[in-house]
Amino acid sequence: MDSDALPPPPPVVPEDVVPIKAEPEAKKKVMRVPMARRGLASKGQKAQLLTNHFKVNVSNVDGHFFHYSVALFYEDGRPVDGKGVGRNVLDRVHETYSTELDGKEFAYDGEKSLFTVGALPRNKLEFTVVLDSMNSNRNNGNASPDNDKKRMRRSYQSKTFKVELSFAAKIPMQAIAQALRGQESENSQEALRVLDIILRQHAAKQGCLLVRQSFFHNDAKNFADVGGGVLGCRGFHSSFRTSQGGLSLNIDVSTTMIIQPGPVVDFLIANQNVKDPYSIDWAKAKRTLKNLRVKNNETNTEYKITGLSEMPCNQQLFSLRQKTKAENGEFETKEVTVYDYFVNHRKMDLRYSGDLPCINVGKPKKPIFLPIEFCTLVSLQRYTKALNTMQRASLVEKSRQKPQERMRVLSDALKLNNYDAEPLLKSCGISISSNFTQVEGRILPAPKLKVGNGEDFFPRNGRWNFNNKKLVDPSKIERWAVANFSARCDIRSLVRDMIKCGGMKGIKIDEPFDVFEESPQNRRAPPVVRVEKMFDYIQSKLPGAPQFLLCLLPERKNSDLYGPWKKKCLAEFGIVTQCIAPMRVNDQYLTNVLLKINAKLGGLNSMLAVEHSPSIPIVSKSPTLILGMDVSHGQPGQSDVPSIAAVVSSRHWPLISRYRASVRTQSPKLEMIDSLFKKVSDTEDGGIMKELLLDFYVSSAKRKPDQIIIFRDGVSESQFNQVLNVELDQIIEACKFLDEKWCPKFLVIVAQKNHHTKFFQPGSPDNVPPGTVIDNKVCHPRNNDFYMCAHAGMIGTTRPTHYHVLYDEIGFSADDLQELVHSLSYVYQRSTTAISVVAPICYAHLAATQMSQFMKFEEHSETSSSHGGTGVTSAGAVPVPQLPKLQENVCNSMFFC
Repeated sequence: MDSDALPPPPPVVPEDVVPIKAEPEAKKKVMRVPMARRGLASKGQKAQLLTNHFKVNVSNVDGHFFHYSVALFYEDGRPVDGKGVGRNVLDRVHETYSTELDGKEFAYDGEKSLFTVGALPRNKLEFTVVLDSMNSNRNNGNASPDNDKKRMRRSYQSKTFKVELSFAAKIPMQAIAQALRGQESENSQEALRVLDIILRQHAAKQGCLLVRQSFFHNDAKNFADVGGGVLGCRGFHSSFRTSQGGLSLNIDVSTTMIIQPGPVVDFLIANQNVKDPYSIDWAKAKRTLKNLRVKNNETNTEYKITGLSEMPCNQQLFSLRQKTKAENGEFETKEVTVYDYFVNHRKMDLRYSGDLPCINVGKPKKPIFLPIEFCTLVSLQRYTKALNTMQRASLVEKSRQKPQERMRVLSDALKLNNYDAEPLLKSCGISISSNFTQVEGRILPAPKLKVGNGEDFFPRNGRWNFNNKKLVDPSKIERWAVANFSARCDIRSLVRDMIKCGGMKGIKIDEPFDVFEESPQNRRAPPVVRVEKMFDYIQSKLPGAPQFLLCLLPERKNSDLYGPWKKKCLAEFGIVTQCIAPMRVNDQYLTNVLLKINAKLGGLNSMLAVEHSPSIPIVSKSPTLILGMDVSHGQPGQSDVPSIAAVVSSRHWPLISRYRASVRTQSPKLEMIDSLFKKVSDTEDGGIMKELLLDFYVSSAKRKPDQIIIFRDGVSESQFNQVLNVELDQIIEACKFLDEKWCPKFLVIVAQKNHHTKFFQPGSPDNVPPGTVIDNKVCHPRNNDFYMCAHAGMIGTTRPTHYHVLYDEIGFSADDLQELVHSLSYVYQRSTTAISVVAPICYAHLAATQMSQFMKFEEHSETSSSHGGTGVTSAGAVPVPQLPKLQENVCNSMFFC
């Protein structure tokens, strides 16, 4: 890689000058690091805002944190591997050995690290403690050892643990002050981690469920039923952040999903949406219940579910030990049913669980069966599977809060947590302000947009419409047909209204060739078969390939016909298609559908006036390629589902409103895109970038981009260096592979939505206005970042997008860059609103989501499809099934719109 593709410092030794200590390898690669801020922007109308960061003062800056490694062992010397017991053991150490610890408080992370302020008396300390029972209890420390059931006694009697603490490191608190001056180091990150661990421990002591830095109290007031036996549980995120304004505590509302606590049967009935226990699918129930914790109502003991019994309770046998001994001195045993044991031996009443399977809480070789009606699911157990559409809608509705309500809730949370009384924070000399931090925002004016007939207009409040307007570049719909998969609606009037609505927007729509109705006997067939049959029918009647197919689906969301239909149209036939599930068809609905169809067929709905004239600072001056990059992963719990990397690229420079996409599968859960450059042979690159660079060249009058702007979504701060040194390297290699002498300049920006910073207008019930940008006070002390709310937040509290400018060889001013980002929120062709993140990133999400639907319906034998061999994971070299290639005539289209 040429040195001129890098920022000037540090200088690279020319190849003909051999340094004295010559390394045998090639010259050392200069690692890129995120750039520093070059200056603040000033455009826009100033506005005083509040943010949910609370100022933190640290008085004990000369102190040190001491880090100790924690090792836990059972009495016989075996290491403790189970999670959850550590905190109980260390709490007991704290109670029992206060003198040996010099009366010091400590912060324990629940695993292998413990921190103190100032040193412990010795570098290595050993303790022995006894715990009464092995319950990792939340809010119920009253679990008694189960003396009654002899066969259960062993694992629940008191246990002895050995604890070893050994000195690992010393972290100066001074490092926090250095980080605030922009000098981040490993020490400063560690020191902040210690402060966050103190917050976690503080929450753990109150019996909270901990999810990273979010804490959830066991309080039914915070639970909202979202259906399917799942509750949304509201809690708080709380973490320390370094910013230009100093150290702050960032507190936000957070929601996690938990299993509905209470009787196991009630949960299963809700989860499977059945009427009564006798309709439960027990094979499914077994998978759902595995590893959940239940309490035996009779004895108040907590267990982990390991499975279900093979037989119902009144038939499941086990060996009950008798009081009499056999000749060999062993106790005699007798086979009895679980039902018989509880009802006749223990004299317990079983109302309904005789005919149902038992819950197994034992080991594989040593089952312990409990009748299901004795088992209650413990509260605060996370539900980690993906929510379905109905659950997600319910969660959003129940968890959203207007800005002022959110501010009130956050102020209450700060009071409730009472961090000032936390002994460890006290010994660090930490005090936390109770006021929201004031920041200065700026409101950028909306960019002027261009529509048909040379008309210009300014969006108002981040929105516009096409009433009495024509699209800026309408397409024609000539050879087309309708495929109806049993959707109930008046298709003739739908088509008539669509043709009329299109005419008003400038889209000329001919009469469709025909409406193809699905034959009733196919409705019960599998989705792939239904699609095949429909295509056979269409092919038998149409004289040639249609330009466009409108597909009517019977279900509004999650139709299992969607994936196979899209795959058939795009990958096998190369036909542009639009799926709809018409419920309420009115003019607005048809306009929205036509916006999507127009973009897919190569038209444009609206564009920026500066794009038309072309007068976008820097971008219009020389050929510029804009990329949006994103990786989407399978649902939680699906570890073998490939991740999908999508990169969209602008085309037809100087436009920045037209895009195309390239989508590939890669190893499950791999966040870095690994197929940007794929050298197949000395002359062939099979990667994503080559495809996109060639398309830009062809669509932009045979011009190579001099500048490449990369918007990367979904990476955390810990991965910034990989984006700069792995992904960017691949992109540069792809350019060099096409032309050795070609050195485009790069700009790399990461967009994050997954953070906890919110902004509020003081004394106003409304969200911050669209176009609000903040680049001071709560931003990074050194790095070049800013927050932007480009969209109008209509419900709930606006979530700003946090943009991190990691690398800029092009030389944008802060104002020009923020204006470009703002403008790119107005070129999204699917809607008539500004969106919350730049359009190329949204398109990358859409392309990945749509292509992932192709995979859902295929057997693994099919999916290892044609192109480019199979990908390989570094972990176990598992082949990743490839996506089918899109046909030539749709692969450059905005099929994802």
